[in-house]
Amino acid sequence: MAEQTTTPPTVTADDIEAAARRLADVIPPTPLHRNERLSRRHGLDVWLKREDLNSVRSYKVRGAYNLMSRLPEEQRLRGVVCASAGNHAQGVAYAAAALGVEARVYLPRTTPKQKRERVAWLGGKHVQVIVEGETYDDAAAAARAHADATGAVLIPAFDDPHTIAGQGTVAKEIVDQLGYPPDVVIVPVGGGGLLGGTLAWLRERYPAVDVVGAEPRGATSMALALERGGPTPLDTLDPFVDGAAVRMVGTHTHALAARHAPRLIAVPEGRICVEMLDLYQSDGVISEPAGALASAALGLDGLDLPEGATVVCVLSGGNNDVSRYAEIVERALIYEGKKHYFLVEFPQEPGALRRFLDDVLGPDDDITLFEYVKRNNRETGPALVGIELGAAENLPAILERMRRAPHRIQRVEPDSPLFTFLT
Repeated sequence: MAEQTTTPPTVTADDIEAAARRLADVIPPTPLHRNERLSRRHGLDVWLKREDLNSVRSYKVRGAYNLMSRLPEEQRLRGVVCASAGNHAQGVAYAAAALGVEARVYLPRTTPKQKRERVAWLGGKHVQVIVEGETYDDAAAAARAHADATGAVLIPAFDDPHTIAGQGTVAKEIVDQLGYPPDVVIVPVGGGGLLGGTLAWLRERYPAVDVVGAEPRGATSMALALERGGPTPLDTLDPFVDGAAVRMVGTHTHALAARHAPRLIAVPEGRICVEMLDLYQSDGVISEPAGALASAALGLDGLDLPEGATVVCVLSGGNNDVSRYAEIVERALIYEGKKHYFLVEFPQEPGALRRFLDDVLGPDDDITLFEYVKRNNRETGPALVGIELGAAENLPAILERMRRAPHRIQRVEPDSPLFTFLT
């Protein structure tokens, strides 16, 4: 693929190979597993690079350790500081404990409790955890302010050549383990460190490999940066895919993407939830939302891959909080067209609900939410009803039965504020 700019690269294949040697005795290679479910479903030869199985259950430790291990003694004594949605913080905590460096870690409030606790456990006495702001970018601002005020060394989650080089070792491991270059590598994209490192190594060593970056649909900051010609903050940000919900990519990561021109694809959050559940139920893999980004991109419109192509998807992390699974299931059902909400006016008389069930619901459909507000001075009372269909194809039939039913029924559309409140 032709390069789009003559700007000198900030990270080279040599840098990544040097990082691999630096990490060799500290972070063992993660497994590369062929996935039969995805291979059959998409007519491809699909492999998962299991970064969820390393020491901190995320690839982020590679970049953090590579950068921190290079710091001179004088900087180590000043301590380090970082901001993270959770996984980079764990990498910094692990590196701080291994290197004996004091670290201060800023996490946004959206970081799941499970990740906060892991940061504290991995870092032990070497790490202080601070929860600051609603998004990664808020936490990053607080970390920069602390670094400016105290002289602590800032350890970027993605926008530093040494961080990018460490993260790029994932690409080298893939080829080493597979024994040959795959046709396609799909990586999740948040701030762009993993994408930048993957591009830097593969474009020099195996330029024929198709590199695809998968972004959450609600956080397409790299696509915006490439469109605008530089890092540009998103106007709105969906924080659900917390490991990739970055409002603005970095200068270094944008430069690498602009130079090497990867394909980018936006993945709906609901589809990510469906893939998380498939990974868990079919493959026995616990993935966080960002970890399922790459494999969730398979089969999307716009990602046309040759039949039988060898595709490696980087499963970037497994730090998922079990308390989030209710929301994950809900989002998955809505994306698949199986979960719908309605406002129903019921007559305030015995048997009204029974008649609704008999007249409207099919044999495989189920009510999952029923919130009724009784008004004694009215003949009818409104209810918010959530219905889970046995199959998405049942929707037209149930809508037709609702049209014929005596009840006044209004569907809650997915783009309404009420629907957003419910999900």
